[in-house]
Amino acid sequence: MRRVVLGTGFGDGKQLTAARAAAQVTGMSLHYIALLAELPAPQAIADPELRAAWPTAVPGLHRLALDGGRTTLDLLLGDIDTNLGEVTARVDEFFVPTPLASPRLLGKLALPGARLAVCDGDDTWRRGLRAAGFSWQEGGESSWLEARYTGRKPQAPRPVPPERSAIVIGAGVAGSAACERLCARGWQVTLLERHAEPATEASGNRAGIFMPLLSRDDNIPTRLTRAAYLYALRHWQRLGGLAPAGEPMLGDQCGVLQLARDADHAALQREIVEHWRYPREFVRWLDAGAAATLLGGATPHGAWLFEQGGWANPASICRAMLAACGDRLRRVFSAAAVRLERRDGWWHAIGADGTVLASAAHAIVANGAGALTLAQTAALPLYTMRGQVTHVAAADFAALPLVICREAYMTPPVGGIVSVGATYDKDDERVLRPASQAENLARAREILGPARVPEDLPLRGRVGLRCMAPDRLPLVGALPDYGAPGRPERLRDVARLPNLHALLGYASRGLIWAPLAAELLAAMLEDESLPVEASLAAALDPARFLLKERKRQGLPSVASAP
Repeated sequence: MRRVVLGTGFGDGKQLTAARAAAQVTGMSLHYIALLAELPAPQAIADPELRAAWPTAVPGLHRLALDGGRTTLDLLLGDIDTNLGEVTARVDEFFVPTPLASPRLLGKLALPGARLAVCDGDDTWRRGLRAAGFSWQEGGESSWLEARYTGRKPQAPRPVPPERSAIVIGAGVAGSAACERLCARGWQVTLLERHAEPATEASGNRAGIFMPLLSRDDNIPTRLTRAAYLYALRHWQRLGGLAPAGEPMLGDQCGVLQLARDADHAALQREIVEHWRYPREFVRWLDAGAAATLLGGATPHGAWLFEQGGWANPASICRAMLAACGDRLRRVFSAAAVRLERRDGWWHAIGADGTVLASAAHAIVANGAGALTLAQTAALPLYTMRGQVTHVAAADFAALPLVICREAYMTPPVGGIVSVGATYDKDDERVLRPASQAENLARAREILGPARVPEDLPLRGRVGLRCMAPDRLPLVGALPDYGAPGRPERLRDVARLPNLHALLGYASRGLIWAPLAAELLAAMLEDESLPVEASLAAALDPARFLLKERKRQGLPSVASAP
């Protein structure tokens, strides 16, 4: 059983501490959602476990795991009244120490009988609470009201727990993360992979870089990537952490220096950092002199420095996530030409020879470019972009203390090899091309100078195919039924293929998108509070393209078409 508490005041965490203690006595798991205008300093947090997990003070939702996973803490930073409308949850108890602009939003989140501890207020505040569906006994002299939700339009009661079995197709970062998040919730998972090892396709690069995305308007890609980046850092730490020696995961938070392209871009970089007042540990803007010191050579403009960023080996992260699944995970590798069939309320994965490889209540398509040939996902507007990474022996390349990026990225040596890349080519040729290598090295010379990047290096590297969506955002959630009749106007009205879900379209950011996307899908399947704001979850819905297409074309319903 799970108890969900929402508070609009956090202070030093006393309410959370009391809720954790109560959950321990009852044996229930606790999900505590705290809405804060500003994040308190870590020093103000008395509990050592919470203080150690305390997030970086940037806007958005931060999900923390405490008490060995029995307590989930969501800290949602920003305007409290605005963010209350971004919460997706079924709440058992509220703690509201100051009046809100719209008490109606509390009623929309309340389960029948939900308890509300709320500050007393004027007649307008009280009328708003009653209109939202809360009632209480009059006559007390306390400055607090102890109310219950008795509204006529409550949320539906929590559904029965799902059948916790799933087929996951694809053992890259998307599929591996899905297995780990589901197995952590007690699911039995069968992982299907057409290769003999995990992380063989787009997740197979020697080193992927991890860093946030910044923008002046703090748009959807920025918000998603920021949340995913910080969640990935915490998640990797729970799995044992990154280490240059590779145990348990190969990687290094050496920092990422993102150089400005020109003077205008440098001015924009500085403006963004100053406008959003980001903490130094999240990002710093460096002028040309300071950037040149880190670069080890002259650069005409400034740069962003992401001190928490760095590089990681995706395959080692996949192995760590799969190892964390324990005996709840069954692996079926070298499973080529898989197709999905639904019979008797279950999904069945069928091999090339007609053998049933796995059966489960749910199926999750997480195989990147492979989804283009699967019947249930072929209608999605996904496409691939070829990416060639160049591998250079460390002895033949400039010594880099951190990741450098601008038109290209360059990593410090990983196993004696520097990775430079990656191209964006509109084809799917898998072999290494001299032209693509020349492109990568030319960009590296523009950044580092010709003296630090030799000519005529041997053709070595790797090619991967990125799976992408038109809006460059991932697809996370239930797959739409393109054959269903009707012309839906809202995402919630789109017909879905039963118990079939997607984790697709990760483009170049799968390394950091994968953990949060898997947590989002797992929360959806378990009817838990979501780990991202509602607007972000909607932006990732796989049905968004179907909805836009039918609205744009004004298509008649399938049933009435000739």
